[in-house]
Amino acid sequence: MMSLNRSIFLSNAGISSSSSPFTGRQRGSVPSVPSSLRVVAVNSNRDRNGSVLTETTRKDARDGAGSSSSAIDADSKSTVAPGGPHDVYDEDAATKEQVVTPWFVSVASGYTLLRDPHHNKGLAFTDKERGAHYLRGLLPPTVVSQELQVKKMMHIIRQYQVPLQKYMAMMDLQESNEKLFYKLLIDNVEEMLPIVYTPTVGEACQKYGSIFGRPQGLYISLKEKGCIHEVLRNWPEKNIEVIVVTDGERILGLGDLGCQGMGIPVGKLALYTALGGVRPSACLPVTIDVGTNNENLLNDEYYIGLRQRRATGQEYAELLHEFMSAVKQTYGEKVLIQFEDFANHNAFDLLAKYSTTHLVFNDDIQGTASVVLAGLVASLKVVGGTLADHTFLFLGAGEAGTGIAELIALEISKQTNMPVEETRKKVWLVDSKGLIVSSRRESLQHFKKPWAHEHEPVKTLLDAVNDIKPTVLIGTSGVGRTFTKEVIEAMASFNEKPIILSLSNPTSQSECTAEEAYTWSQGRAIFASGSPFAPLEYEGKTFVPGQANNAYIFPGLGLGLIMSGAIRVHDDMLLAASEALAAQVTQENFDKGLIYPPFKNIRRISAEIAAKVAAKAYELGLATRLPMPKDLVKHAESCMYSPAYQNLPVKSWDLF
Repeated sequence: MMSLNRSIFLSNAGISSSSSPFTGRQRGSVPSVPSSLRVVAVNSNRDRNGSVLTETTRKDARDGAGSSSSAIDADSKSTVAPGGPHDVYDEDAATKEQVVTPWFVSVASGYTLLRDPHHNKGLAFTDKERGAHYLRGLLPPTVVSQELQVKKMMHIIRQYQVPLQKYMAMMDLQESNEKLFYKLLIDNVEEMLPIVYTPTVGEACQKYGSIFGRPQGLYISLKEKGCIHEVLRNWPEKNIEVIVVTDGERILGLGDLGCQGMGIPVGKLALYTALGGVRPSACLPVTIDVGTNNENLLNDEYYIGLRQRRATGQEYAELLHEFMSAVKQTYGEKVLIQFEDFANHNAFDLLAKYSTTHLVFNDDIQGTASVVLAGLVASLKVVGGTLADHTFLFLGAGEAGTGIAELIALEISKQTNMPVEETRKKVWLVDSKGLIVSSRRESLQHFKKPWAHEHEPVKTLLDAVNDIKPTVLIGTSGVGRTFTKEVIEAMASFNEKPIILSLSNPTSQSECTAEEAYTWSQGRAIFASGSPFAPLEYEGKTFVPGQANNAYIFPGLGLGLIMSGAIRVHDDMLLAASEALAAQVTQENFDKGLIYPPFKNIRRISAEIAAKVAAKAYELGLATRLPMPKDLVKHAESCMYSPAYQNLPVKSWDLF
């Protein structure tokens, strides 16, 4: 028996299968259609409302009847205005006019429809929809609103005391009712963001094998070498706009989690949709499985990946190159590929290698840099001066640290017209061997060499703080509690308002807590972290710690790249995104100690970022969607996916 969640197109030449308007699922040969399935025929005769949907019987369609008895009043209203080239963000093809000649047959209904996460509405199906789509008797008689469903799900999720249980409940919801999942996440973003992403996603990745149920995303292992193009074609959706890919070697601050790193691409793409409005069907999570060096996983009976040591060198490079080539061949030049949680030695090489031939972005290097720069630009309104007036000291010289450092140097260069080689001297980095100085140059990895300045060797962070006397201290080390009391007290001794950013994830790896930063600086620190901390009170004043979360940047950046049809990512786009985010911080936010705006406004913020990124793409000649829209912010908003339920087409005689 064929899978029911597909559709069939009948033509004069014969019968072939294609993507269903309900699921956009598999392709292949089509056996006979079961008599219980609903048949919808489409002709080119529009009614006065512009509808093209008409309905006939299964027998009529099978026998080639091209006429129809009456028109269906398809609901043409959408919660999102049409926008963008090819209407790429129209979230629900099931309610679009389907211009197919001469007939269109839909077979996604009844029991199958209830198990299709893309179009299942549960108890929100109306009485007419239940009659038209063979749902009568399969649901209790009551009809409820989506708002009530959200309220009920939030009540259920809040009953769980363990964050991982909440995460699993959210993943189950995503797999059963996609629109309800995104509606809940959008409406409760500040509460649910730490559940679907950091810090909870870190624990989920660690235990991914134990909690693994239905597969999410595409797994490409060494076993698929030589046939990755065919593997990509197995994915049911064909209009892919964004791919988030990891090899699992450096998941957050947790190290090598191998194939179980899939939780990261899945979580990131959920945020692309919820925060940036990219339609879910345009998103593809990918894990490249080349093995793992994590002995605990290799000995774990529940581990889901290859049980071998990591492939390296030519074998690794060939697999990644085949993947990158296959993606471009399958989805075209304008698909955005986001590298996520690759180890340092691969992350920089991959970004350098493919940035000139593909639309690629590394969130750990570039996304983190952009969001941190935004916080620094915003904090200047509190501490005063320009970026060039400040001195920056990093603990950690990996992807995040060097990425942030470079973007700071670029922004100072842009503001002062000084060469970037000169502005880098405002930025100092400490790694596991101490302060990075010129005497260490020969032994340094290539991405650290630009930061090797003239200075005597310094072994400890505390000594570096006392010697350099930075105004800004940034932690990207992945090692918890390294901003000690002595370090923060030293920062507070020569800064009226020391800026302290403890960015490592998850919470357990944060260089210090919010309470420690405020207490040890006598409440004078301007603090933000990578993972969230709750508001706290110090000497009668309530502080609300900011979160330098990449989710501020990458959804809007991605939307801007897609809606402009950009073919490359340029550093100026990252600077534009930072400036756009910094501009969203209000005086009310500053009064609470925040240097980032609240997440409750994230969709509006993402639209502003997307507009600035798109404008820069047009300015640089990297955009292909022409002409440029007059109002890019409104255009970005119009392109955003809406999770609101849509009415399925019905006909009066479907009721009984």
